[in-house]
Amino acid sequence: MRDILVHVRNFENCTPALRYGSQLAAQFGASLAGLYAFPSPDYVAPAYEPELMAAILENTRELERQALSAKASILRWMTENGAGKAEWLVAEGNAADVLTQAASRFDALVLEHPGDEHRDSPSDLPELVLKSGVPCIVLPRAITPSGPIERVAVAWNGSAEAMRAVHAAIPFLRGKSVILLVGPEQETYQRVFWKTPFRIREYLDSHDVDVWPRVINVHDEDAGAELLKHAMEFKADLLVMGAYGHSRFSEWMLGGATRHVLAHAHLPVLLRH
Repeated sequence: MRDILVHVRNFENCTPALRYGSQLAAQFGASLAGLYAFPSPDYVAPAYEPELMAAILENTRELERQALSAKASILRWMTENGAGKAEWLVAEGNAADVLTQAASRFDALVLEHPGDEHRDSPSDLPELVLKSGVPCIVLPRAITPSGPIERVAVAWNGSAEAMRAVHAAIPFLRGKSVILLVGPEQETYQRVFWKTPFRIREYLDSHDVDVWPRVINVHDEDAGAELLKHAMEFKADLLVMGAYGHSRFSEWMLGGATRHVLAHAHLPVLLRH
């Protein structure tokens, strides 16, 4: 874990995501970049309202100036709070598109829950998680976790998304207390029959990760609540799980377990699509 990107929703204050990203940077000796994205005025006002368009354009340019001028204070705060190397990025455009372009050179993306106004379908989080292309650590609503990551719960159901999440989380698992929450295996590819089956515990052992397995047998609609229950009982500092799209044709919508976890999590969640 060498390079961490944080989506900064408000550059005027030290956001929970920025504070948590700084903690991660300090724990892993990583560099930290904060990214602020603001929407283009082209998507805000119709072209046939010139006066409104002019006002919005001026507001946008002022917002841009303020975001750029905040660079010195934000960089100073990040380095004083654990980042070995700090960077401040500002871009105009849809946040998911901006993060998709920027995240490819980072090892992880820290996202902040926007609040209570979208409790069951949290704002732009699904789009950010599914489009970014990198492991995303989503913070819980109204809580800024503190302290290093020492105890981790890992959700496992044999899917490709779960495997990608486990692989991405290896730096968080080595030398830590890890519980493996094993659910029913998901069929990923039809008519593929492995004669040498993959064993997740052997894989983790090969990466010097010791785990305590715990089998959970629940229906899909209850999986999110069950994962959070076991993570709380384990006193986990982080939950690792795959981010499942509702369907391959509408990946902007998250599946039930992922959506429930994002809406109700009490701890940070590392997601990988």
